[in-house]
Amino acid sequence: MTSNIDGEAIPGSRMLDPHRLFPVDPASRSLAADLYDSIRHLPIVSPHGHTDPRWFAENKPFPDPAQLFVVPDHYVFRMLRSQGIELADLGVPRIDGGLSETDSRRIWRVFAENFHLFRATPSRLWLEHSFQEVFGWTRRLSAETADEAYDHIAECLTRTEFRPRALFERFNIEVIATTESPLDDLAWHRQIRDSDWTGRVLTAYRPDPVIDPEFEGFAANVEQFGALAGEDATTWQGYLNAHLVRRAYFKSFGATSSDHGHPTARTENLSPADAETLFQKALKGTCSAEEADAFRGHMLTEMARMSLQDGLVMQIHPGSFRNHSLKTFREFGRDKGFDIPTRTDYVRALKPLLDAVGLERELSIILFTLDESVYARELAPLAGAYPTLKLGPAWWFHDSAEGMRRYREMTTETAGFYNTVGFNDDTRAFCSIPARHDVARRVDCAYLAGLVITGRLDEDEAHEVAQDLTYRLAKQAYKL
Repeated sequence: MTSNIDGEAIPGSRMLDPHRLFPVDPASRSLAADLYDSIRHLPIVSPHGHTDPRWFAENKPFPDPAQLFVVPDHYVFRMLRSQGIELADLGVPRIDGGLSETDSRRIWRVFAENFHLFRATPSRLWLEHSFQEVFGWTRRLSAETADEAYDHIAECLTRTEFRPRALFERFNIEVIATTESPLDDLAWHRQIRDSDWTGRVLTAYRPDPVIDPEFEGFAANVEQFGALAGEDATTWQGYLNAHLVRRAYFKSFGATSSDHGHPTARTENLSPADAETLFQKALKGTCSAEEADAFRGHMLTEMARMSLQDGLVMQIHPGSFRNHSLKTFREFGRDKGFDIPTRTDYVRALKPLLDAVGLERELSIILFTLDESVYARELAPLAGAYPTLKLGPAWWFHDSAEGMRRYREMTTETAGFYNTVGFNDDTRAFCSIPARHDVARRVDCAYLAGLVITGRLDEDEAHEVAQDLTYRLAKQAYKL
């Protein structure tokens, strides 16, 4: 409980524990705190995320607390939906023409009344870090404090220092990458580039809409893709040329990476004739599920070859059963909390790609997973052998203190630290960025302290590794 200036307890107050996520035993805790103090103020490098570039282009105030914390954040509304609360009642826009709640205070009250659902989850830690460190709100959110919290945060949002660019600078963000479709004209990135603001907001090339034959509107997407590139993308060679053209366009706006979110990690290395046959079937909508997966797999190998030419770092994050609720997908569209992890094979799935380009020192591929069972068995051994491969951090469903600890425990002994790429926050929720990075820094320092205490790492090495995990590895891996 927090105390006021007279030392009296303030009911319902909740200040963050300054030693949160550190070890319990005094020696390890003290060392973890020392390590953390040495890196806590380092700049944030955010090379993989989904913030909206329009925020930074227009630099308008965020509308209100509900639009900032609830409506865009699938971590928040999926938990509320799991308890029977309708997405429409949380203000999530519908694509079927139906009505959604537009009263932000009412949305916020539903969120506050159900805040207890987030107990012991990463979301609660991120939210309370944002409430306290960004907005100076230290009371526990509840039905009783809902309106007071809303008014406090809403008033803050009227001030210049809470606009997107000011928060970007206050969060000490050195660089952030958004993620755009190859059909995007990058107008918001152009507006940022042409402004007098010096914040580094880059894009990343996410070609799924024109690579996945099962993506809605695939044939129309490819036609538009070709028009943007000035190529006849309905021919196999024109289609490949269009990718090269659009990748170059994205690079002109600072892109250093491509991003591939496939259902599986399958790769193929087909002959040009077989690839073209599959491509034509995809355009006609006659691919079987097996053929669609084969085409996606071949395109990962093609993307890797293109990365050898243009230098884009390649990110592969398979293993999500996207849009599991068909009803929700039809009413609200993609990314509405119903993406579910699946078992994923990497050893056999990646072999065609690795046979083709896996020993190329100039190629950099970062692998992510939602299947923790493969860390020690598959991913760490692969990254510990192939010079092209690096391991992305504990991510999405495992972006938590426990998930990060398990990740380090299962990968370090085989892949070491230097076949990993630091941390990325992968978020649409802007105010959670410093919170998420803070969690990663605390967990890594706790892990390093344990290595020192148990005689597996010297203390000076632990300080150097802490700097690497926090800052240097991400910059190097993503060529920033």
